[in-house]
Amino acid sequence: MNKGFLPVCRREMEERGWEYVDFVYVSGDAYVDHPSFGHAVITRVLEAHGFRVGILAQPDWKDKSSITEFGEPRLGFLVSAGNMDSMVNHYSVSKKRRKTDAFTPGGATGKRPDYAVVVYGNLIRQVYKKTPVILGGIEASLRRLAHYDYWSDRLKRSVLLDSGADLISYGMGERSIVEIAEALQSGIDIGDITFVPGTVYKTKDLNSVYDGLTLPEYEEMKKDRLLYARSFYTQYCNTDPFSAKRLIEPYAEHLFVVQNMPSMPLNQEEMDRVYGYPYMRTYHPSYEKEGGVPAISEVKFSLVSNRGCFGGCSFCALTFHQGRILQTRSRESLISEAELLVKDPDFKGYIHDVGGPTANFRYPSCSKQLSYGVCKEKQCLYPKPCQNLRADHRDYVDLLRKLREIPGVKKVFIRSGIRFDYVMADRDDTFIHELCEHHVSGQLKVAPEHVSDAVLKKMGKPPNRVYQAFGEKYASINKKLKKKQYLVPYLMSSHPGSSMKEAVELAEYIRDLGYMPQQVQDFYPTPSTISTCMYYTGVDPRDMSSVYVPKNPHEKMLQRALIQYRDPKNYDLVLEALRLAGRMDLVGYGSRCLIRPKRSDTTPEGKAKGRSPKDPDKNHRPLQDKKKKKKTIRNIHKKK
Repeated sequence: MNKGFLPVCRREMEERGWEYVDFVYVSGDAYVDHPSFGHAVITRVLEAHGFRVGILAQPDWKDKSSITEFGEPRLGFLVSAGNMDSMVNHYSVSKKRRKTDAFTPGGATGKRPDYAVVVYGNLIRQVYKKTPVILGGIEASLRRLAHYDYWSDRLKRSVLLDSGADLISYGMGERSIVEIAEALQSGIDIGDITFVPGTVYKTKDLNSVYDGLTLPEYEEMKKDRLLYARSFYTQYCNTDPFSAKRLIEPYAEHLFVVQNMPSMPLNQEEMDRVYGYPYMRTYHPSYEKEGGVPAISEVKFSLVSNRGCFGGCSFCALTFHQGRILQTRSRESLISEAELLVKDPDFKGYIHDVGGPTANFRYPSCSKQLSYGVCKEKQCLYPKPCQNLRADHRDYVDLLRKLREIPGVKKVFIRSGIRFDYVMADRDDTFIHELCEHHVSGQLKVAPEHVSDAVLKKMGKPPNRVYQAFGEKYASINKKLKKKQYLVPYLMSSHPGSSMKEAVELAEYIRDLGYMPQQVQDFYPTPSTISTCMYYTGVDPRDMSSVYVPKNPHEKMLQRALIQYRDPKNYDLVLEALRLAGRMDLVGYGSRCLIRPKRSDTTPEGKAKGRSPKDPDKNHRPLQDKKKKKKTIRNIHKKK
């Protein structure tokens, strides 16, 4: 029975008639009781198993009394930084402080600390010396072993050691958190809970650890980056619950951090149950006076249909967190949730998304995965689709059709992204036809990320020709449907493997495409991705080959400017980049040129090529000031 929101303070706890809570869940996010928020899922799972949980959202980490709101919990503290790593939440890729925080009431910043799970863990330990502390969520999950930290630019040890916590529940924690809770309930000491899949613990005695792989020692990895690259790839190859070994990471003074095998994926019935708990589906009412929590607007009218991803992009941490085995909800579960959305007074008839990490995945990539797991050193889609790949959109198409038929639903969008290479691998074009006809509103955003095959190889993405073929098919279908709908590519600059040569290649592609991207993502080295390992070590951990890494902030700025070469503010940067790349042939008056030469540029390499100044190509000339812009407009009118 739904009793409303879980308590967020002592008063609400007492209003329920509780004298204590079993667990205090400390979160870096504001409390939003919606299944897109990790704290809501874990606390509802625990509630369904009979445990009392209080939520301590965004406590004041500068005041240790803030951690005592509920008193000492009977079983322990659960600690999460929130839906994002706190450092990604706080800082842009240029390490500048962000101006808003969508997971905080009113979008305010400064409500959580940097390295939140470490700070919260130590805050608890100042007050409660012996109470069990279990870390979870994305930050703890991706920092569970030694990891490169971009913001401090060094290799850091497991957050389990720096936080003073007892355990980490990594990955999707529904299974592990229940097993931990029941073990504590039965009287087992937290130090003896070393057997739960999906957890990491610390020990000084390895006698009870069996079937384990010993990783390089932390201090040695700090001295040798190649040693860390090998260690990271061992971790990467042991993320599958069917085949993974225990991993043992040694530290000084005979201390070891032990990672148990990952938890088994949820089956469809379990997924339905998790998403069917009595969520309030919005933020706690105490935030109303501050304008609510902005993050809810992105997910309130969206449906999570799957988790996990077998796409295997190098820059994505999903392999380490959700895993590569796809888990899906039933159509009945999703339709039932959609019918709840329709009843919401704020619903305007539009379901914003039906998806997950990748929207158009509804099955594991092949039939063997639920019995034997994924291949350790092979990808399902890269460098080309595996011969065992099941490329089938029929279930997804049927789901979308049923959602469109629900009374009150005007339109169903797909915003969480589709894998275009998976679409191209499907011999049946029904999905892409229905996508264009019913689920796109003017623009379809997809993520080819780059056009250089050399960079795409490092990204774990398909060759550029696959994206080009998809674009042609998309255009052809829209033409038949008589719809003017465009393809908008997400592009990434400065990824490992991208030198100035590849950056210019991307700029030339954008020139031929005829538009300037408004948003460009610089590569962001977040914890526990293959790309971040490349960034730190200079090698691809998969084969230990050397990789060019653009690290200098100015070079990264140049690569980014090339993608937005039409912006007049970027003129000097683009000119510098073209000089460095030896591509001054792209400075001139011809239609293939990116920018025009400066009037004062009389050096041999800076002389205009192609058309003469009397016959300018105005589409490729950045206007330098308002006077030139007005003069150009007057000249156009005179010609008319």
